[in-house]
Amino acid sequence: MNVRKRTAHPPVPPGKILRWILLGAGFLSTALAVLGIFLPLLPTVPLLLLAAACFARSSERVHRWLLDHRHLGPILHGYLDGSGIPRRARATAIGLIWVTIPTSALFVVPLFWVRVLLFAIGLAVTVYLLRLPTRD
Repeated sequence: MNVRKRTAHPPVPPGKILRWILLGAGFLSTALAVLGIFLPLLPTVPLLLLAAACFARSSERVHRWLLDHRHLGPILHGYLDGSGIPRRARATAIGLIWVTIPTSALFVVPLFWVRVLLFAIGLAVTVYLLRLPTRD
């Protein structure tokens, strides 16, 4: 009987696994945020904030890269430092919410309760955006 001794690899610490998951989620959020710059239905700023949060907990180097990025960094800085979002960005976001949500609710979604949920989400996001400080 040939019994081979199995050499087990040392288990990866949970912190390392979580770090890789957060890095993956951060890069996916960043990629979707970049698409959101060009596609009006993808929310750029929330996805970048999610990416920044994931990177802050997983990699200081990648987090710094995102905040120092020539195009993506300025989008985040106003929100993170509390100075607010540009008035034009807020107006555009609210306008897009109220063009896309009613269109989706009335022409795409067949369930009444989902329609109500979409309008409630749109109202909540609008209230949130209106409460944010703005900058010129």
